[in-house]
Amino acid sequence: MVGKLAVIAGLMFGFGYGLVPMYRHICAALGINVLSLTERQATSYNAGSAGRTGKANTQVDTSRTITIEFDANARGPWEFKPAMRSLQVHPGELATVMYDFKNVQNRVMAAQAIPSYAPKQATAYFNKLECFCFNEYTLQPGESKAWPVVFVIDPKLPKDVTTITLSYTFFEVPGKSSAAAAAAAVTVKEPRS
Repeated sequence: MVGKLAVIAGLMFGFGYGLVPMYRHICAALGINVLSLTERQATSYNAGSAGRTGKANTQVDTSRTITIEFDANARGPWEFKPAMRSLQVHPGELATVMYDFKNVQNRVMAAQAIPSYAPKQATAYFNKLECFCFNEYTLQPGESKAWPVVFVIDPKLPKDVTTITLSYTFFEVPGKSSAAAAAAAVTVKEPRS
């Protein structure tokens, strides 16, 4: 009985060990490219003096350059601005820009940003992967934040669009600021046991 169990355990180990090469061959045969991040990094960089190797991102349209202009509008007494006013990108290229915000009021506030695009037809081609506009934020008096916007311009953007303006309007969320301030006051006033 012990011998049979040892054979079964050995077969299970061998099958588990063989799954990785089998998976790679199946993916290669079907044309599926789902390498893990560490495998992608290992194949993207050459340890020798030649530097970076591997395949280039074929979805980047290097024949075109789009100018992205950044604008910030604040509806309230706070500071809100992009770290840079414009950036040139190729369609399909991943880009990041930071926005700086400071609550200059002497009270807690809840706020959110709403994006808008010009020209309007560019909206469908401006793909944000990460953006502070996805969430509401509660900021303490004098608190500063730096938030990223990570985006890609779709290569299918019409050829006549060469400049896109991304504008954010940052506004206070009605009713939420007083609730956030009350919650902060309760937290501060709780007696210690």
